[in-house]
Amino acid sequence: MIISNTITVRQVVFGFLFVAVWLNSLVGTTDMANWLIENTLTVIALLFFILTYRTYQFSDFSYFLICLFLCFHVYGSKYTYANNSFGYWLQDVFHTSRNQYDRIVHFAFGLLLYYPLQECLSKWLHYPKNIASFIPVLIITSTSAIYEIIEWLVADVFFVEEGISYLGTQGDVWDSQKDMSMAFIGVVLSFCLFRMITKQTKSSK
Repeated sequence: MIISNTITVRQVVFGFLFVAVWLNSLVGTTDMANWLIENTLTVIALLFFILTYRTYQFSDFSYFLICLFLCFHVYGSKYTYANNSFGYWLQDVFHTSRNQYDRIVHFAFGLLLYYPLQECLSKWLHYPKNIASFIPVLIITSTSAIYEIIEWLVADVFFVEEGISYLGTQGDVWDSQKDMSMAFIGVVLSFCLFRMITKQTKSSK
């Protein structure tokens, strides 16, 4: 399926916004080794979007959600997730026992990437609408689990010296399970919002 190759003004704005946040995270990073590891998947994602743009394009709304998530992620790589300055601010405001920034990003992973996945399944792969609305929940939940396995491999096998800062568990032995739970809560919330809005749209016609 070939889609118009015209780049919209909104897409350009999203691109510049992300590049600005990304460069800021690089210039101000406190741990270059961690920054490089954290941004490996970011580079892979960007290459995917660039190389497939001529054939498959998301809506501007999906690109906005993707941009927002990537900005959350790369900002986390600036200080390492466990030492994120915004997370420390939230810790002081809500009097939590730890820096919660990594939980926010895992929640955002589920909340923000549900709709782009749903759009991909329904518009590109032509899945039935009901199936296309449900499968992203499974994809994000399983991907979250796979990412935790990748974190373990990176920290314990490939980059042992950077492992602690990369994982950012902050002494929590249940960190992986809680991260997966946040992604699951985020995607379920997004799924419910999508179904509710879809039903309201149908009833108003």
